[in-house]
Amino acid sequence: MEFDCEALRQLLSKYKFRDLTVEELKKVNVFYPHFRYSVDTYVFKDSSQKDLLNFTGTIPVRYQGNTYNIPIRLWILDSHPFAPPICFLKPTTNMGISVGKHVDAQGRIYLPYLQNWSHPKSVIVGLIKEMITKFQEELPLYSLSSSSDEARQADLLAYIAKITEGVSDINSRSWANQETKTVNKITVVGGGELGIACTLAILAKGIADRLVLLDLSEGTKGGTMDLDIFSLPNVEISKDLSASAHSKVVILTVNSLGSSQSYLDAVQSNVDMFRTLVPALGHYSQHSVLLVASQPVEIMTYVTWKLSAFPENRVIGIGCNLDSQRLQYIITNVLKAQTSGKDVWVIGEQGEDKVPTWGDQEAALNHNSKVQLSNRAMEMLRVKGQRSWSVGLSAADLADSIVNNKKKVHSVSVLSKGYYGINSEVFLSLPCILGNSGITEVIRTTVKEDSVTEKLQSSASSICGLQEQLKL
Repeated sequence: MEFDCEALRQLLSKYKFRDLTVEELKKVNVFYPHFRYSVDTYVFKDSSQKDLLNFTGTIPVRYQGNTYNIPIRLWILDSHPFAPPICFLKPTTNMGISVGKHVDAQGRIYLPYLQNWSHPKSVIVGLIKEMITKFQEELPLYSLSSSSDEARQADLLAYIAKITEGVSDINSRSWANQETKTVNKITVVGGGELGIACTLAILAKGIADRLVLLDLSEGTKGGTMDLDIFSLPNVEISKDLSASAHSKVVILTVNSLGSSQSYLDAVQSNVDMFRTLVPALGHYSQHSVLLVASQPVEIMTYVTWKLSAFPENRVIGIGCNLDSQRLQYIITNVLKAQTSGKDVWVIGEQGEDKVPTWGDQEAALNHNSKVQLSNRAMEMLRVKGQRSWSVGLSAADLADSIVNNKKKVHSVSVLSKGYYGINSEVFLSLPCILGNSGITEVIRTTVKEDSVTEKLQSSASSICGLQEQLKL
């Protein structure tokens, strides 16, 4: 059937760049002539609707020596080619969707090509070619003709072959979520000093069987070249977000603060970067714990929680973990206090407004002794500073507790609504028990000083005020 450019041009009368779109779809027709188009109503996640071009057909995927036709649907936005298509599988009633690295439960397709879409380099023909390549690694559909999971997977290829061409007996394998069973995989996002510090600290502690470092910088601007040169064991350096798939912990270290004129602009630039980054990372590692080290950590943890749609226990900021560990060490080993420092925590907002608080040891100390000891320890703590390598060690410490389900207490940024009279959705550091599902319990410390509660509420108020000005 000849491709009717004029009919398509009329259908696209409301498209901003319809001539460019027509020319591109004409090129697609040369390689994939079985695609058909129509204008239909697309419903977005916010329930808004728009009439868009629906471009539907099958793509040939070669697997184990045979070629199978996988049905897909591309929704072409009215801002095309400057915006990527919205891509879905289009399974028949006898097909089920195999959720994996590149496909979610609704059949929506996620690919690096879509995430990095940039006209004129990015075109639909190139998108389809990458789709074919990725689906050859992990088939996205299975047959519903059998009741058991094992039979369902074994019948997949035979079923697809029956409805297309070239029926043959093929021994199938289970391809879905292969990496989730036994591998302790951690992803560090960001190739700057902090990202490298986290990578080296995690390697030193021997936490991960596999470690992925996502270097999102252009060219060799990041600091990962030397890591690549000296080939660290079990470390993969990549720019492809899908390399993070099936991670147990994803550590975000990236910052895009640039040279913005105001603090609000600087934070907004980070938010803009996270808006693309976080949903994709959440898709590739749907059962992971997201550990945020990007600054300002309280706000970026909140942003990550909102953008990921993860439960609050699986989105954690590094918060005051480093300060708490240092404070405990100073009290026990430097000041050599007669009481143990293990139940002393730094809580609240990272920075000057953080405050020390005492747990079970509080009853054993009189008020003056506690205040004197806290003041001395905090004064010593203030001169330490936080360098990349020290923050990296702290992040590795948290990852260790999560991956190895240590049920250890750490002071980390957690959703603090309902604690210390805080009524807003803000993240502040509180002592928490960490395990393989993230935060298993928030420890309620006994705070007798009104000044501590007042400082926490003040921090919450200022953070909430800034969050309300951000565009999520």
